[in-house]
Amino acid sequence: MKRFVTFCTCCYLIIAVFWGSLAFATTDMVAEASKRSTNTQQVELGAYLARIGNCMGCHTAKGGQPFAGGRRLATSFGVFVTSNITPDKNTGIGLWSEEDFWQTLHHGKSRDGRLLYPVFPYTEYTKVTRQDANAIFAYLQSLPPISQSNPASDIAFPYNSQILLALWRTLFFKEGVYEPDLSKSETWNRGAYLAQGLGHCNACHTTRNVLGASQDDTLTGGEIGGMNWYAPSLSSRLEAGLSDWPIDEIVALLKTGVTERSMTLGPMGAVVRQSLQYLSEKDAHAMAIYLKSLSDNDSKISSGVNFSVMTGSLRRYLDFGGQLYEKHCQTCHGTDGKGAPGIYPALAGNRSVTMKSPLNTIRTVLHGGYPPTTQGNPRPYGMPPFQQILRNEEVALIVSYIRNTWGNRASLVTAVDVERSQGGTH
Repeated sequence: MKRFVTFCTCCYLIIAVFWGSLAFATTDMVAEASKRSTNTQQVELGAYLARIGNCMGCHTAKGGQPFAGGRRLATSFGVFVTSNITPDKNTGIGLWSEEDFWQTLHHGKSRDGRLLYPVFPYTEYTKVTRQDANAIFAYLQSLPPISQSNPASDIAFPYNSQILLALWRTLFFKEGVYEPDLSKSETWNRGAYLAQGLGHCNACHTTRNVLGASQDDTLTGGEIGGMNWYAPSLSSRLEAGLSDWPIDEIVALLKTGVTERSMTLGPMGAVVRQSLQYLSEKDAHAMAIYLKSLSDNDSKISSGVNFSVMTGSLRRYLDFGGQLYEKHCQTCHGTDGKGAPGIYPALAGNRSVTMKSPLNTIRTVLHGGYPPTTQGNPRPYGMPPFQQILRNEEVALIVSYIRNTWGNRASLVTAVDVERSQGGTH
């Protein structure tokens, strides 16, 4: 009997140890699975946020490997070459920590403490939350590492001085995450966070001083340095203010690049194709509400018109442009300038045609107009370039004509304006 009791006790202990080990193993497996799930969610969020920030757009050379850098960004201060942000340990950010990445995004400093130039828009990215920054970093670390050494930037003297850059930052850079406006809705604040931070709209839609600093943060428009395109004001109804647009149409423009009354071209078309089309419906709606609000109280309306009376000589000048329009443009845009909604944009009443700067219209005539290919508009209609057909004087005549016909009224364009417009890249 004693042996039987001893045997049962041993069996009990063995079973207890087995179940205890199994319980510990199960707990560890659950914890590991939970950790993997959390990491997967963070990477997925980071992938989405990286799209909204258009990281790949800048950190990918034409025809190059995604995120491996090497894209050349020409500015009046020199040529900047984007860096490799894949997790390669020798040429990328494989040795970086979350803190290193946060220092770059929020403080505008590289891992080694070197001050970064604002061609990397940390002036806007500083508003991104730490949680979102960590998610983007987790996504970038999940990418396949690509070994690619990129050439150094060629920054002109004296702008290549870190001391001068530090002074610039003291004068023009204010770090800090986005602070919600408590007088606005949660949706408005989400849209503002996306536009002001990751979307870095102000990097293009702003007027800059001689030192390259933004004059304000209200998206009042300005020429895009190195590209020779004009990013219109989003706070003026004379340019691209959206106060009289329905929210659904703003969402459609952000996600497809095309509506019945407007389409995105040039650099903005690229932003829609590479970034904005991937906005969730909720975020696109939020951004639309924010952008619509910018011109609700537009009181700074100024006209680009430099004449008030249509004189005989002016009429004859525009008639020459009309003859060229009839030959080259009328088939698509129509005798009434109304085009075909969603296919060929209307020129009559088109603010992008009549706004103060004629730059975008000139470049569209020269280089063609190509809306972005998006999920919502997979086969966009395009306009062919005319730079091989028309002389600068003829381009000036056509642009002047469409800016002053069908009720349009804007300043005239000269051959000199056309020549100057060809200084940037398409």
